Amino acid sequence: MENKDQQNQIQIELTDEVAQGIYSNLAIISHSTSEFVIDFVRIVPGVPKAKVKSRIILTPEHAKRLLLALKDNVSKYESQNETIKLDNKGGFFPPVGGEA
Repeated sequence: MENKDQQNQIQIELTDEVAQGIYSNLAIISHSTSEFVIDFVRIVPGVPKAKVKSRIILTPEHAKRLLLALKDNVSKYESQNETIKLDNKGGFFPPVGGEA
């Protein structure tokens, strides 16, 4: 007989293609009353056009879970490494926010 923890486990599959990942140096986040949309973009210096490489659509509840998970992981990273510094000098910082 399986215990309750074994019954509630989900097997997650990671294909070779997805495991390669997609590099992004910009995330644009928008929302409506029912969902959050995160577009991951790669900006190349000197190129005036950038393409969305991936789009993730989340419920508001999952967006908040993602926020908390990122906050937790950044804290763990900084406790093991160094504080991540955000420097506005010479960098590109597009407007953040908006509604879909």
